[in-house]
Amino acid sequence: MKNSSEQAGLWKDTDGHFINAHGGGMLQHKGTYYWFGEIKKGKTWLVPGQSWECYRVPAGGISCYSSKDLKAWKYEGVVLSATTNNRRSDLDTSNVIERPKVVYNQKTGQFVMWMHIDHKDYSYAHAGVAVSNKPTGPYRYLGSLKPNGHDSRDMTVFQDDDGKAYLIHSSENNNTLHINLLSDDYLKPTNWYIRLLEGKRREAPALVKQAGKYYLITSDCTGWSPNPASVAVADSPLGKWTTQANPCVGPNAETTFQSQSTYIVPLDPKQGKFLFMADRWNKTNLEDSRYVWLPLDIKAGKVTIPWQANRL
Repeated sequence: MKNSSEQAGLWKDTDGHFINAHGGGMLQHKGTYYWFGEIKKGKTWLVPGQSWECYRVPAGGISCYSSKDLKAWKYEGVVLSATTNNRRSDLDTSNVIERPKVVYNQKTGQFVMWMHIDHKDYSYAHAGVAVSNKPTGPYRYLGSLKPNGHDSRDMTVFQDDDGKAYLIHSSENNNTLHINLLSDDYLKPTNWYIRLLEGKRREAPALVKQAGKYYLITSDCTGWSPNPASVAVADSPLGKWTTQANPCVGPNAETTFQSQSTYIVPLDPKQGKFLFMADRWNKTNLEDSRYVWLPLDIKAGKVTIPWQANRL
């Protein structure tokens, strides 16, 4: 996907280096925001023999940046490192480490990171988990699994007000989404899960709660090419979900502003104010992929993401 004239997300950290945190998630802890993301660095190459444009860079591990205001970002380093020359390792550079999301478990005092772990051709389809005693790591990798025996690719983690956490992931060869209730320590899925958006081929999930309702934004499965976002709404993460139309408004709304959802950050939930995080992928040069952050508003049960040329 080509970058548009807006030059979305050519952002530098406080040291003057370009931020490298793709497919990311955000943790707010004790007044500080922590942005975790995939490190995409090196030459982009195309995996042969695939039915889609399976572009890859060597897996670079997971980075972390911190901020007090969502504007000035301090580089905290590589918090989960990739390994080299060990193809049996989930974290080998020959594999896929994507979409990290971190939540804090109040009961255990641990920061828990979930991520998509895969082989270069997406045939492995596991969810990996790591832990740390500090938000900035380092994180200790515990391994990966298929939640309740089902494949897991694009994913996110959502922590509810009651302390329960949920793993949301594309499954069944990306045809259907699953939502799994995690164990009390957030380290494994329980047997409680639902299937939703069956046969709709949705990925890139991002979940948020406002005024007692849950809103799930996803994208279609079109490889690296952008497409319209859609919204699903429920009264419970494990409840019945109904769909709404594309929430994006403005130029390029039909392509989610040439980007793909990755996370939603609560700013002022009572007033329905959130931050929509998305990636603008550059499939032939993944290291040069950009970030699109926009306001997300929820009013009277309707989600709106308006385009703004001047973003955070």
